Amino acid sequence: MTSLGGRRRERVPVHIFEDPGEVACKVAHHIAGLIKRHAAEGRRTVLGLPTGSTPLDVYKELIRLHQEEGLDFSSVVTFNLNEYYPIEPDSLQSYSRFMHENLFDHINVPPEQVHLPQGDVPEHEVDAWCAWYEQAIDEAGGLDLVLLRIGRSGHIGFNEPGSGRRTRTRAVILDEITRKDAASNFFGEENVPRQGLTVGVGTILEAQEILLMATGEGKSRIIRRAVEEPMFEEVTASYLQEHRKSAIYLDRAAAGALTREKTPWLIRDVDWDLHMAKRAVIWLSGKLDKAILRLEASDFHNSQLHSLVYAFPEIDELCLRVFDDLRQRIYYRDRLPANGRVILFSPHPDDDVISMGGMLDKLVRNRNDIIVAYMTNGSVAVFDTDVSRYLGFVEMCLEDLGFGGAAVAAFNRRRDEIRTFLAGKQPGQTDLPAVQHIKANIRYSEAVAGIEVFGLDRENARFIDLPFYQTGRVKKKPIGEEDVCIVQDLLRERCPDHIFVAGDLSDPHGTHRMCYVAIQRALARYNAEEPEVRPRVWLYRGAWQEWEIHQADVFTPISKAEMARKIEAIFKHESQKDRAMFPGAYDDREFWQRARDRNTATAEALNKLGLPEFYAAEAFVTRDEL
Repeated sequence: MTSLGGRRRERVPVHIFEDPGEVACKVAHHIAGLIKRHAAEGRRTVLGLPTGSTPLDVYKELIRLHQEEGLDFSSVVTFNLNEYYPIEPDSLQSYSRFMHENLFDHINVPPEQVHLPQGDVPEHEVDAWCAWYEQAIDEAGGLDLVLLRIGRSGHIGFNEPGSGRRTRTRAVILDEITRKDAASNFFGEENVPRQGLTVGVGTILEAQEILLMATGEGKSRIIRRAVEEPMFEEVTASYLQEHRKSAIYLDRAAAGALTREKTPWLIRDVDWDLHMAKRAVIWLSGKLDKAILRLEASDFHNSQLHSLVYAFPEIDELCLRVFDDLRQRIYYRDRLPANGRVILFSPHPDDDVISMGGMLDKLVRNRNDIIVAYMTNGSVAVFDTDVSRYLGFVEMCLEDLGFGGAAVAAFNRRRDEIRTFLAGKQPGQTDLPAVQHIKANIRYSEAVAGIEVFGLDRENARFIDLPFYQTGRVKKKPIGEEDVCIVQDLLRERCPDHIFVAGDLSDPHGTHRMCYVAIQRALARYNAEEPEVRPRVWLYRGAWQEWEIHQADVFTPISKAEMARKIEAIFKHESQKDRAMFPGAYDDREFWQRARDRNTATAEALNKLGLPEFYAAEAFVTRDEL
């Protein structure tokens, strides 16, 4: 955990940990400690609990503490903070179901002490139910501890932007961003309920203690607003600033936009090693819109970087060192791997071309022996209409392909079965196995078409389809031994010189991060077996973010013609083009547009620093291990 000193801009205590697992462990043990202390005093512990992916690991650790160390929940009373409305309690997306599956069914909390918002209460009884819920909290003695997660709009519970400081349990209209963030769970934004039930801000702030946790870089900007900017009703999490005993627990990625993480020299003394100096020089160059080699000592003094000038008196020499360091990180094709064995791990069947299509193009031209390992089939991201369209296409081609008689009759039976299912399918309903396979094959065929743009073919594609993904639902299983063994077997088979891995610092329960964990565990075993032939690891980023300039070890330039090939490869993923199932909450651009804009922005950032001008560039971090 980082030091808590030097936080002049932070208006609420913040604890930063290296990874989401450490955050979850600290929070879970804090809650467990409170339960034990109260039990020793003969008191109950009243908890306010959230849902969503963020607290999942907290609940897993609490379950472990109960099952392995005897943590007793018999004196615990729980109140969940929110629920969609209307929704049935047993719905796949219901927070009531979520809590039972992920916590209550695995601990000894008495059922009568569990309180959950009722998403199926009749509309004319909603106000009365909300009043009853408030009364139940009051009769329990109030909330001892509330655990919160933060939405991307800054909401806590379903207290959307604009919620007042004194609001109580009530029905609310869900914000557009909240509904877009929930779209993947409901298989489309149109299926997300427009309302919710939530415990109010006023009720939350009356709790004895409040812990808010956030993980992943997607939360970094809203965390900075909630922590460093004045309290503002448009960011309801900022109300924690006035609570007498609140704290925020973050992983390094979620803390990335805080001043003490992004530009620590603005608030405290720092140890000016070359890495920190490089960060400051790049920051100053961008702040002043002035190339690195044009920076002067006065620029540093005028930007409160006096201590850096004292640490490196020869500012011109420092700027030259930073500039040369960045210049050496520009890898033209002749510096990239050639005639080697490469595995490109792609979490979904399009991450390879979206995130590193330019690099893949060059690796092919450098005559590397390449396997693109598609780690999941991506079937949940295929629209039902695509299945119907492909069924129609096959139907029209049967005669041309030489099928007739019994084969056509069998096709017609299966086609009618699938169409009947799709016609009656409910939002979020698990597909028939046949439908899942068709959707997977749609993604697989698109993936092969994508890499064919660069001169690869079906033999270069390996669909390893890790078991954790094979639920037919958005919610996946944890990474297990079978997942790790599949990756390990591929490493043993290929003995790669280089592997490319998605290095997103996103939701720890997201597919990219889970695939990263599977590779990390498999690679550790493989390296232990073959310590003399360790592959070089190249980390690329996803469709939304790129490595920051000071983070990247390699920048590979992309010409306009190379970008055109990359975009053509992305276009081959037709099921994800025009309208993707899970496009993200804030960005209406198509994936090819995001990739193009991200890569051209990286090139422009390098150009502004005074480095050579390129049309576009991809960035990578390299390591010896994960």
